[in-house]
Amino acid sequence: MTLQPQPLYFGPLRLESRYLLSPLAGYTNWPFRRAVRDLGGLGLATTDLVNARALVNRSPKTLELIDTCPDDRPLAVQIFGSVPEEMRDAAQWLEGYGIQAIDINMGCPVHKVTKSGGGSAMMCSPSATIDLVRQVVDAVTIPVTVKMRLGWDDADLSAPNFARAFEQVGVAAVMIHGRTRAQGFSGQVNHAGIRAVVDAVERIPIIGNGDIRTPADAERMFEETGCAGISIGRGALLNPWIFAQLVKGELGTDRASPMTCPGYEDRLDFMARHFDLLLKQRGERHACLTFRKMAAWYTRDLKPGREVHCQLVMLERAQEFEDIVARLRDLGPPVSWQRDVLPEIAVPKGPISHW
Repeated sequence: MTLQPQPLYFGPLRLESRYLLSPLAGYTNWPFRRAVRDLGGLGLATTDLVNARALVNRSPKTLELIDTCPDDRPLAVQIFGSVPEEMRDAAQWLEGYGIQAIDINMGCPVHKVTKSGGGSAMMCSPSATIDLVRQVVDAVTIPVTVKMRLGWDDADLSAPNFARAFEQVGVAAVMIHGRTRAQGFSGQVNHAGIRAVVDAVERIPIIGNGDIRTPADAERMFEETGCAGISIGRGALLNPWIFAQLVKGELGTDRASPMTCPGYEDRLDFMARHFDLLLKQRGERHACLTFRKMAAWYTRDLKPGREVHCQLVMLERAQEFEDIVARLRDLGPPVSWQRDVLPEIAVPKGPISHW
């Protein structure tokens, strides 16, 4: 990359880079965030989306979603809901808990979130949504950001108007996924739509999001949208080195093709580190059950064969995992594995198919 790095601030919060890890339901828990931070280059990570009402009620499962550790900083917690008082109370509790930033989810397209007026459904009620965001901003001293889509559908690309209003009520930054709710994760990211959001505000940073898999994708996002930073989700699952690659490219310390950096052993090391952190979080059973969800992403990249894939997605014991990793190290990369090629990103179809 030829771009020069610029400091990125969310209000008073200075980020070490302009590259963020997007919240992904079921994936961006603290073991994964911590493993990514080990690789370098990450400016801010955000938790899985958290139900504000459940957080206010101290639901044990919800509290698990905000698990963190001293090395997991800076960290934002993403909350969703449609009741201003619940969102306000959740934000205040999180500030007292020691979280560095609050992110309001206005982008989730799944029915279980939108049916109660949360997520991307908030884009259908402009006045109520702006008032809700104002109440959250006024309730805390830490930065409040908003993540949203371009609009509900192509006939209602309301993101620029929302971004302008959010800036006026004190939001510190806006993350914009360059698709509508109607698109889900299908189709192409609309860079012109993100550019319109950038042009709608005067001071706050707009963070571009969507379809970033390589440093070249990030450079194109910057050039075509003028965004101040980039948030990466699914691309980071397949290539968690991307944050470090982007920073090295900016600093001119890695002019070789960044995609050649991680080799087969590096990828096995990262998978093992991730699993070890899951073990430390809550023990063997939790680690195995949680890793099953991530296993498909690892096997898409490592290409270990159907037998190993089935073992990982049905993992029951830590020793079983260690044996698999040791066997893969001994065998080395399969003939079909290519160092410079990432597999296609699988679009989550479960919740979207039930819209």
